[in-house]
Amino acid sequence: MTDIVAPALAGHQFFRGMPAHHLAYLAGTTSLATFPARHRIFEAGAVAQHFWLIRAGQVALDLRVPGAGRVIVETIGRGEMVGVSWFFAPFQWQFGAVAVQPTEAFQFDAAAVRQRCDTDPDFGYQFTRRMIAVVARRLQATRIRLLDVCTSQELPGR
Repeated sequence: MTDIVAPALAGHQFFRGMPAHHLAYLAGTTSLATFPARHRIFEAGAVAQHFWLIRAGQVALDLRVPGAGRVIVETIGRGEMVGVSWFFAPFQWQFGAVAVQPTEAFQFDAAAVRQRCDTDPDFGYQFTRRMIAVVARRLQATRIRLLDVCTSQELPGR
């Protein structure tokens, strides 16, 4: 990992209010990643070994739809998390992700963060409550996008 320090993480929306000792641990599992525009960060079905917190840029989350190709479910930017599948067994990406524009992000070692969640109940609670908020927003965005797709197509009997 690189020289990421806890105060740099403290400024990210995801970690606001997290205790300093937890941020110090996370800093040791973090590196800085950069992705050029159109770079595919991960593909649905691949093993989820990392997650990212965006510092700058945008990432599109997409899904292959039979007969329609890739459909963008959501585009996320600064302050957002890229990837939630790393947190839940079987630790495989459910969506794909591609940089829409040059993107800089904190990259975390997913296995190390999961292990810390398992062994440190306070850390696990702090991290999990933040993850639940991300998952809830992502689920809502996916639901809205699916409604858009369904209502824009001709449905039988209409």
